[in-house]
Order: sequence, then structure tokens, then C-alpha cells
Amino acid sequence: MPEQIDRAKAAEARVKPALERDLRKLGLRFGAPVFMRIFKRERELELWIEGDAQRFVLFRTYPICTYSGDLGPKQREGDNQAPEGFYRVSAGQLNPQSTYHLAFNLGYPNAYDRVHSRTGNFLMVHGSCVSIGCYAMGDDGIEEIYTLAAAALQGGQAAFDVHALPFRLDAAKLASEKDSPWHAFWSELKPAYDRFEQTRRPPRIEVRARHYAIMEP
Repeated sequence: MPEQIDRAKAAEARVKPALERDLRKLGLRFGAPVFMRIFKRERELELWIEGDAQRFVLFRTYPICTYSGDLGPKQREGDNQAPEGFYRVSAGQLNPQSTYHLAFNLGYPNAYDRVHSRTGNFLMVHGSCVSIGCYAMGDDGIEEIYTLAAAALQGGQAAFDVHALPFRLDAAKLASEKDSPWHAFWSELKPAYDRFEQTRRPPRIEVRARHYAIMEP
């Protein structure tokens, strides 16, 4: 157990100096709140850090090494789909003992998934480059992502948001998928995508009448 827990500390020791240097260049602070967006089609994870006036600044974009399944949400245990939707990650969801180097649990199924009878569990963002329903970032990528997330949670952020999206939900791209069986679901994700694009603040999202809803401040 101590050796496994030290894996996260060893990773922090490796990556923290460069992270702090690059954060300073952007006027950002190590340990500030974080926010993440995952884009399946683009195979990217964006990591945003809170800066001045509670607005978030894009710090890094990491390539997703691999994910399993196709565009569209996870529906049931064993379908090998990576989740899509809005998730929150607290300290208890961090896993420094992961088989895949370091990991955090997305929190699938969330309230929306449950009300739609979606099943499955232990859906992660992790290291390595293999996936059975997870987002695999490679070991180098997950060391930075995990270190910044852990620092934010230790610094007082109660939980950070992860928006797992099929692609960048601009109007043209969404319209091009009008024949997809998931077009209506993706249309429910778009308002939160648009809100963050406009404000650079992760919106507060709840599930109302089986649908995602943005809650006003």
C-alpha cells in the first residue's frame, strides 16, 4: 500500500516543477480549481485552471491515447462504451493504486444516467493506453492531469467538473449529425457547452424531469 500511494507522490515530484513554471507564465497558480472537457471525436482532453474573476483559462490540451466504443453515451454494463455527459470528481474518486498507473473515477452513472436506467461502474480517466469503457491518457499525460486535479482538491475545491462530449458542439457540427440516433441527447449537452464558451465558468448542472438543466447562479 505505501509503495502504491507513493506512486502519486513520485509523479508529482517529476511533473510539478514544469507545471508550476508553465502555470506562472499564464498567471495561474498550482492548486487552483480545475475543469476538464473531453472530446471523443477529436481525441482530446482539455484541462482548464481557474484564473482571475473565477474565469477558467485553458492550460493544456492532452491527446487521448485511446477510448473504447463509438460516439454516443454508455448505456449498459459490458457495452464497452466510454461515457458522455456531465460528471463531478471528488477526492474519494482519485485512485493512486490503479492498475493503469494513476486514475480517477468519472462518477458514472450520474443522476442522468440512473434516471435513464444506464448501468456500469468504475469508468475512469487513467494512464496506460488500453480501454474497456474508459479514457486512457498514457502515463505521461495522466501524471500531469492527476497531479493538477489532486492539488486542486487538496487546495479546497470540493469537486471538479468533467464534461465528456462526443465532439466540439458548435452548431454546424451538431447539425451535421442530425440523422444520428443520439442527436437529441447531444442537443441536451450543447447548452452547457455554449455557456462555458461564453463565460469560461463551468455551469451548475442538475437533472430535472429526466433532462440536463443549467441552474442559474
